[in-house]
Amino acid sequence: MSSAAIPSGRRFTALFGTVALVLAAAGCGGETGSASAGGKATSITALDYYTDATEHAQWGERLTACGKAAGVTVEHRSVPGASLVPQVLRQASSRTLPDLLMLDNPDVQQIARTGALTPLDRYGVDSGGYAEGILSAGTYQGKVYGLAPTVSTIALFYNKDMLAEAGVAVPKTWAQLKTAAAELTRPGRYGMAVDANATFEGTWQFLPFLWSNGGDETRLDTPQAAQALRLWVDLVESGSMSRSVLNWTQADVHDQFVAGKTAMMVNGPWRISELNKAGHLHWGVAPLPVRVPGQTLVTPLGGEVWTVPQNSSAARQRAAARVLACLNDPENMLALAEQYHTVPSRSAVASRYAHEVPSMAAFAESVQRARSRTSRLGVEWPRAATGIYTAVQAALTGEQTPQEALRRAQRTATGS
Repeated sequence: MSSAAIPSGRRFTALFGTVALVLAAAGCGGETGSASAGGKATSITALDYYTDATEHAQWGERLTACGKAAGVTVEHRSVPGASLVPQVLRQASSRTLPDLLMLDNPDVQQIARTGALTPLDRYGVDSGGYAEGILSAGTYQGKVYGLAPTVSTIALFYNKDMLAEAGVAVPKTWAQLKTAAAELTRPGRYGMAVDANATFEGTWQFLPFLWSNGGDETRLDTPQAAQALRLWVDLVESGSMSRSVLNWTQADVHDQFVAGKTAMMVNGPWRISELNKAGHLHWGVAPLPVRVPGQTLVTPLGGEVWTVPQNSSAARQRAAARVLACLNDPENMLALAEQYHTVPSRSAVASRYAHEVPSMAAFAESVQRARSRTSRLGVEWPRAATGIYTAVQAALTGEQTPQEALRRAQRTATGS
């Protein structure tokens, strides 16, 4: 992800440590936005991390349209992804939060815990029709604080020509994946590629293998987790996957795939625009394999949620909530999904979208069972994520066995 960084699967906003802020007066003060003498808001402010010029302009247009529908002008600002959470925490402390705030979904727990956000049921915002995992991404202590118009996850991309030439079927199990990767490996080409680098992005790519096999970040030193890590180790040790995956980002994995240096890769739908530009490339995408038939595939959820922070103006909060609801209506969900190759968050809209855009079907299917990275550990997630990518590094370099690496990961996750 985002995010990745994997923001929305394209970015990861860093969650290093936790911030223990007590904002007893978080709902007081703040002079952003404006309201008429009669208490009706005339403008609101919105903050996100869409600093890319094109993306910023596109979101600006959408916010302007939703603001017009809500009867307000939206003043839209963007800051770099790594700066967003620190800025929000400072603004929460000084009571100068924006009226509408976008957050990468793993950051919601941290910010909601400070008391800086307001629950959306206060404004009657419709949160129906979302898959449980998607809704939980914006939920803290049972209250929904944010909603994502679209979401993303990861899947298996494959080169159709290479698989056809080798007579290899798209793998559905780990055993089939290892066999297919071996048969697809040639001089100058690997059968499989992942991002296994020492960042949260590396953890993100490992999570489907961990979770789908019954592993859990609340206890990393289990046989199920070791089986998942052993799969990656076997792929590297057999020569079916390059040891360079230890340093590759998701963008690097994409480049290897486009260059014909790997036949299969784990990646997200944010790569589709660039894949479509490679006219020579005939690619397909399928859900990631599971260890044995019958297991439920569980992938990590990427995507940004929109929230309504605390401030001194109830009128501006209500207006911000109306804009948030507009961004999350089916029409905007579908438009955003088509624009950014993401998946509409409401299940019915996602189903329609998958039918209309077959290349997104695997992602639309997977997000219905996708899990928020913070769903088990909340604000303690970053320590577990660090333990996971450290274990992957240790095992793939041969420094430790999967079991040894995961025992150390468990100590990192618990801080002991």
